[in-house]
Formats: sequence, structure tokens, C-alpha cells
Amino acid sequence: GSHQAVVIVTIVRLNARSVLSALKRMGDLPGVATIATGHGPLLQYNLEELVGRYRTWSQEQAKAVTTVALFYVSDYGAAERLAHSIVQGVMKTGVAVEQMDLRTAEPHEIRELVSLASGIVIAMPPQSGDFASAAKAALGTILAATHAKQSFGLFESGGGDDDSVHLLRNKLQDVGLSEAFPPILVKEAPTEATYQLCDEAGTDLGQWLTRDRTIKQMKSLDGDLDKALGRLSGGLYIITAQKGTASSAMLASWVAQASIEPLGITIAVAKDRAIESFMHVGDRFVLNILEEGSYQPLMRHFLKRFAPGADRFAGVKTYAATNGAPILSEALAYLECEVTSRMECSDHWIVYSTIDAGRLAKQDALTAVHHR
Repeated sequence: GSHQAVVIVTIVRLNARSVLSALKRMGDLPGVATIATGHGPLLQYNLEELVGRYRTWSQEQAKAVTTVALFYVSDYGAAERLAHSIVQGVMKTGVAVEQMDLRTAEPHEIRELVSLASGIVIAMPPQSGDFASAAKAALGTILAATHAKQSFGLFESGGGDDDSVHLLRNKLQDVGLSEAFPPILVKEAPTEATYQLCDEAGTDLGQWLTRDRTIKQMKSLDGDLDKALGRLSGGLYIITAQKGTASSAMLASWVAQASIEPLGITIAVAKDRAIESFMHVGDRFVLNILEEGSYQPLMRHFLKRFAPGADRFAGVKTYAATNGAPILSEALAYLECEVTSRMECSDHWIVYSTIDAGRLAKQDALTAVHHR
């Protein structure tokens, strides 16, 4: 149906650069007779014409889609795992990411990717060893191809012999590029908190690159419709979650009871929110219910824009739930939950979770209500 067509077009559009790379590699293969596209029937006839159409369309989409170019060195430190976390964060915002391994990349490939990218992310390569001179040359190629309208972010690979992140940072700023997130320093073996930091940094980059689009979407909403929607009310809640050394929190109001047996709730979580990574099937969290008349300090605290990796619970009194997530001491009530399914919407996930436990602190108090 039409929805399926939209999904396929969106997937192919975000992977336009990968399609072009695949078509390039196909050129070296002798006598291709069948092509499996992954999104439709096998192609066996008129291959030359169809491949030409794929190439033309993908070239147009690669230029139109907001893209981040991420450069790394494979088999060095934790570069690939750290890069994966940044990619996850960027893609939450609807921005495409093209990764390139500097060990195998040709200079013309680097220049082409940089020229198409709105954002540049670089994992610091080793400063000594067999690949050091080639890595320096690759960084020089990247620098020469950048321009002042681009944004950048840098992270150490954690290999113990990383090139200077600060020196490269200065060079990129001298060219006029804007820094999307502070350099991520990796001096010890990465932890869950390190990967969360990378995920949040990637999201910050994606949000910065799409800021104009977001503002345009907000302004496009009809005034009367916006006022009518504003009459939808909801309670005020703080979602808190913990995974190993990583933790997160979010102010929420799109929360509703969804089932009785088992007891379950739904929460709408924007795709580009940091806590989205903590709300996949099997994850556990706490829904803290705020109290009418005394919710303002907690609301103001959790509405703040936190830097990537920042401790969202600094200065907030908490204690641990049985599922490990923080409970806010000043909450009116709390529910311990486990995610059992998710439904994807255009810009949100609808997260359905079952309730394992809960407690009310004040019998006569009321839930804080949010009116737009």
C-alpha cells in the first residue's frame, strides 16, 4: 500500500550513499544476472536501465538528505563501538550517517563524502605505528575539503595512542566549522556511560543540523488547530532509568493507562530524546508521578538542556527502586515498569510497559496536571 511505499522510499533515501557505493562495487563484478534489492522483487531483466535509474535517483537523494560523515580507523581501540553509539544518536533525529574507514578509503572518496556532508565526526586515529602517516594524510584531506557551513564533533578512539583531539579541534575551528559537541575523551576502557555520552552527542549534532526544519514544522501548524490541541491535558511525570553506569531521565506528560490485566501504561517518547535508548523491549524504568502544587522545582530541573553525558540527577534526592532505576524522593507516587512492546509513529515511539510495583506517598495529594 501507500504506507509501505513511503517506508521503502524513506529507507532507500537515507541509504542513498550506501546504494551508490554498492553500485560502484557491482561495476567490478563480471556478468551480473540478478540483483536482490532488499525492498522488492529480484531484478533480472533490463538491468542496465534499472541500475542507471537507481544511480541517478540515489545521487539526487544523497545531495538532498542531511548527512553526517563519520570517519574512523577500524581495529583501533574502541573506535567502531563508540562510532556505532554516535551513529545511533544521530539517526534518532532523522539525519543520515555515512561511515568511512580511513584504512581503506581513497582520497577522492573522502573528498566526495565531505563535500556532501553537513556534519563531520572524526574518531582520532593512532599517532604512531604503521598507519600513522596514512592517517595524517587522510585527516589533511578531510580538512582541505571542509567548509565553514559544516558542523563537527571529535572523539578519542581509546586506543592509548590517539592523535591530539585538541590540535585537530583548533584546525577545524580555524576553518570556520562550528562545534556540535565538546571532544569526547576516552582515557580508560569505555563503559555504558561512555556509550551513552556518545549517543547523546550524536543526537545533539543531529538536532543542531535539523534545527531549521524543526522550527519550520512548528510554525506550519494551523493556529486554530494548535489551540485546540492545547486543550488536551495530561499529568506531569518524570521517567527515570538506569543501565549499568548509565542513567537518564525525562519530563513526560503523554502518559496513559493502557490495560488492566496485566496492568500496563503507554508513554509517547520522541525519537530524538536521550531516554529513548533506555526504553527498548525488556528495559526497566520508573514512572515518577509529580504532585500538584510542588512539582515546579523538579519540572524546571528536568526541563533543562543537559550536555551529553551530564548527570541528570545532580542535586536531586533519589533512592533505588527494586529494578535499579532511581526513584525521586519528592514524587507523589511511583510505578516500576518493564517495556514489553513499542509502536513506531512518525516522530515518536509509543512505549507499552507493564507495571511490576508501585507506591503512593501522600493519600490526599493530587497529580500535577499539564495544560499547554
